[in-house]
Parts: sequence; C-alpha cells; structure tokens
Amino acid sequence: MSLMRQIAWLVLGVVLAALVGAVGLSTWSAQQLMRAQLELKNADNAQALALALSQQQGDAELIKLLVSAQFDTGAYEFVRWRGVDGETRFERAEPPRPGRAPAWFRGLVPIEAAPGVAQLSNGWNAIGSVELKSHASFAHDELWLASRRLLAWLLMVGIAAAVVAWAGLKRIRRPLDAAVAQAEGVLAGSYGQVLEPRVPELQRLTRAMNAMVQRVRDLFEAQAGQLLVLREQVHHDALTGVSTRKHFLAELDAALQRDDGPAIAGLVLVRLRDLPGLNARLGRAGVDDVLLTLVAALRAYPESVSGCRVGRLNGGDFALWLPAPGVAAETAHALADALRASLPAFGPGVQVALGAIELPRERPASVWLGEADAALARAEHLSEARGGFVVEIVSDPGVGREQGEGLWRSQLQQAVAQRQGRLIEFPVRNAAGQLLHLECPLQLRLDADFLPAAAWLPLAVRARQTAQVDLFAVDLALQAIAADGQPRCINVAPASLADAAFLPQLRELLGHAPQAARALLLDLAEAAATEHFDRLLELGRQLRPLGVKLGLEHAGAGLAQVDKLYQAGLDYVKLDASVLLGVAGEAGRAAFVRGMVIMLRSLALKVYGEGVVDAMDAQALWDCELDGLTGPWVTASLRG
Repeated sequence: MSLMRQIAWLVLGVVLAALVGAVGLSTWSAQQLMRAQLELKNADNAQALALALSQQQGDAELIKLLVSAQFDTGAYEFVRWRGVDGETRFERAEPPRPGRAPAWFRGLVPIEAAPGVAQLSNGWNAIGSVELKSHASFAHDELWLASRRLLAWLLMVGIAAAVVAWAGLKRIRRPLDAAVAQAEGVLAGSYGQVLEPRVPELQRLTRAMNAMVQRVRDLFEAQAGQLLVLREQVHHDALTGVSTRKHFLAELDAALQRDDGPAIAGLVLVRLRDLPGLNARLGRAGVDDVLLTLVAALRAYPESVSGCRVGRLNGGDFALWLPAPGVAAETAHALADALRASLPAFGPGVQVALGAIELPRERPASVWLGEADAALARAEHLSEARGGFVVEIVSDPGVGREQGEGLWRSQLQQAVAQRQGRLIEFPVRNAAGQLLHLECPLQLRLDADFLPAAAWLPLAVRARQTAQVDLFAVDLALQAIAADGQPRCINVAPASLADAAFLPQLRELLGHAPQAARALLLDLAEAAATEHFDRLLELGRQLRPLGVKLGLEHAGAGLAQVDKLYQAGLDYVKLDASVLLGVAGEAGRAAFVRGMVIMLRSLALKVYGEGVVDAMDAQALWDCELDGLTGPWVTASLRG
C-alpha cells in the first residue's frame, strides 16, 4: 500500500473514530440526562399525588378514584397504591409503548428510570404509599431524534474535514510525485530539476534530489567531454585536426553502405608535392604552416555542407568526400583557386595536385580509391610538366539516369499508391545469437526494378515525398509484425519530421494496429538529434505511449555534442560503422566505443553496432558490452 493511501486511510480512520466517539458520547450524555429527568418527574408526580391522596382521610374509594384520574392524565407505565403492610390495594398499569425509536436503539441505549414513591397519611397515621413510573418511550423518541440530528451534523462536518484533508494530502503528494518522477527520470536517463515545495521536510527531500540529479548530469557531461577528447586523440590527426587515414577510410566505407546518401557522390584527393624538398627548404615548422593552410581550405566544406568528410591519408595527401552529385569537379577547381591564392605566400616551389572523381555509390571503396589515386597520379604528372596547380577530373560515363523532378515525384507517388514496395530483412542479434529485431530497409519498384533506398531516397528528399514513403514502410512493417510477431525496425528520414502531416498520419496508422505497434522500432539518423531536436522530442512524446521504440542510427561522436540528449526519450542508439570498423586492432578505438557505451547506458539506452564485417571486430564489440550487432558478418554467420 502506498504512503499516500496509508495516510488517507489513517485520516479517514481518525475522522470516523472522532465521529463515532462524538455521537456515542453525546448519546450517552443525553441518555443520562433524560433518565435523571424521568426520575425527577416520577418523584415529583408521586409527591403531588401522595399529597392529594392524604387529604382524602383514608377513603379507599376516593383514593382509587384519584389514582385512576392521575393515571389517565399522564403517560405512566403504572400507578400503584400500597397499604401499610406493603400489599397492593389498587393499581393501574399499561404495557410499554413502542414509540418511533427503533427497537435496536432502545436496546442499545436503555433509559431505566426509578419509579417515584411517596408515603400516604391520614393525619398522624400512615395509610400506605403511592408508587408511579412514567413511560420511557417519549424519552427514547427524543433521544433518537437528537442522535440523528447530531449524526447528520457530524457527517457534514466529517465530509468537509475529509475534503480539506484530501486537498491537503493532494498538496503534499505533488512534491512527492515530483520527486518520484524525478527519480524514475534518472533511471530513464532524464535529469530534470524540480521546484522546491514550502513544506520543510519535503523541501529538504527535493533539494537533496535536485542535488543528486545535478551531480549525475555533471558526471554525464564530464563523460561526454572526455569522449570528445578521446575522439580527437583516436580519430583525428594531431597536427591538422582532420580524420586519420584509418578513420577516414572507415567513414568512406560506412558512407558507401548507407541508404540515406545520394546515388552519386564525389571524392577529391589533394597532394602537396615534393614534401621532402619542402621540408629541406622551409623547415618542419614552415611545412606545418603549409599543411594547416591547405587543411583550412579543405575544412571549409564540412563546415558548410553536412556529410562532407576530410581526412589526411599520409604526410602530404588529403581526401575530401562529397556526398552530393555533380560537385566534384567544381569543388576541385575551387580548391585549386583557393590554394593558388594562399600557398605562394610560403615561397616558390609549393605546388599541389588534385584528382577528383564522381561515381555511383554502389561501387566498392577499392574502386573509389583506385580511380581517385589514378586521377591524382595523372594530375601530378601534368604538374611536373606544367608546374603550379593541376586538377584532373574523372567521372563515370554511366552514372545513373538524369530525369526531371516531376517524373521522379510521379514515380514515387505511383509506387506508394500501388504498394509497389517490399521490406528487406537484416537481423540484429545479441551476444547469445538471439534475434532482437529485424532491420527492414524499404525497396521501391521504380520502372521495372526494385531499387534500394540509396537509389530513391535522395530523390524522395528532393521531391519532398519522404513522409509518404515512410508511412508506406511503416504500414508494411505493421502487417509483417501482425503476421509473424517479429519486431521490425523502419528507417524514418529526418526530412519526414519537417512534414506537419507526418506525425498525425503516423499516429492514426499505429492506432489501427496497437498490438503490432508495440513491436515496431523507428530509426532516425543522428542528424535528427543534432539538427531537429525539438521535433525528435515531440515524436518521442507522442509515440512512446503507443509502445513504439525510438532510436538513432548511424550515431557517432556527434552524440556527445547533442545538448540534453537525456531528454530525447530514446530507447536505443545504433553506433555507425565508421566508429566500429577496425576496433579489434586499435585499443584507442575500443576505448572510445567502450566510453560511448558507458555514456549511453547511463541514459538507460540500448546500444547496437552497425555494419560489422569482421569476426574479430564483432568479438571486440561484445567485449565492449554492446547489446546487439548487425551487418554483413551477422547475416553471414546466421546463414553459415
């Protein structure tokens, strides 16, 4: 039984005890008073009757006549004349009257008044005594009426007291409920503060809870700061601050595997030529300044375009990943112009070669790097002949098919309207091999073929059709869950959150299948937390009561930069492959992943790993205590 219920029962018990006690004491007091009054009445009436009888000089007939007259004029049980010898000479009696008071009340509160007795005399001679007793039914009736009135009045007072007590308990309960909600929020990863109440005891409790929550929040923020420092040490080059070769290649590989990227992307390689000669002429400090100037030009792109990545491949080689079609050549020439304007300040002989490629993202990473390196080699060869800054551009002649936005929109609308889509299933398993849920990316039939999200998602974003496509995917997942009961995860594009109609339509869709909705998971990219935090909060607020689980996919070090991540209402986070690849061979990466897991676990979040391709990496991730993994290795091990 809860504390509030115990207090409520205690207050109710005290009020009832006071009510019963008050009624009982009042009734008992009234009973004693009425009995005393009846006894006094009996005695007075007996004395008056005895005085009248004594004046009859012992005439028996007159005495009997007066006794009968007295009996007929009063409410008596009996009036009795006794002789000197104690024998009854004459008596008039009547059975007790029932009255209006119930029998149980008369039995519970009896009024037994002693009869009145007075002596008769004839002058100086005693001639007997007279004895009489009044009916108690009238006293019972009055006592019953008075008790009922008192009970009604006390009931009204008790009800008023109960209402006041209920209001007081409710006022006391508010800070207690706030403290309980605050404690539960800490368990759920939310670190909110509560206003201190005016009650001193509750004020101390709330102050202690707020201090504890603030300390936990400070620990979380300190841990997030430590992760940022560790990320800089593990993933970034010490001199330039851009990604190391290993981390850049992991980011490139993860970007090529993601479904939410463009169908066509670009890669630019930049090489500072004759690095040993520059070291000899300019010295190490001078070359470092040259490299920082070069990196400053490269970093302008990630700062202005989301998804761009810059990495240092070796001493003088840098790479720029461009997740957008048709910009590789323009970017390479713009870089060359910027470097042509800034690098000559360091003296003659500072030359740069640039190689740019543009390919479909389904090409493997080895093809990307090979083509880009070949373009860079040709640029360097031309630079030897021409001198200065040379750009070499390579593009795949068979890159996709260009068509108008209107045609793409109509094809997407037709695919959704005619339900020309299917879900592809990839398992997410824990360390024991148990299936946690199925990741289900959507494939749409455009023209004759089913295309993966990598092909149609950029087009859907451009055509503002992501909300309709995501609702279609959720509908397919709900039907599949209803068929076999397996939990399924659907990717929701961050662009869908910007559509005002998306969330109401999603709630309506989930409301038609409430049981299946409890087995549904929704993935949003990390950008949803960094760029659309308020919309993410609203999504979680409306979907969590329906049992839908919400999480972030492709998550990396950017999570440590999300303000108030503990308030997002998430259930899980899927770490990006770029964070996990190669974790088995590098202690620093493993320490970073372990730190991420600890930080996210402190928010009561499940942590999964994406894109695992190697058994050794998988074992290292199990050692980091991830809750589940997905990727080619998980699928292959299942088939094996």
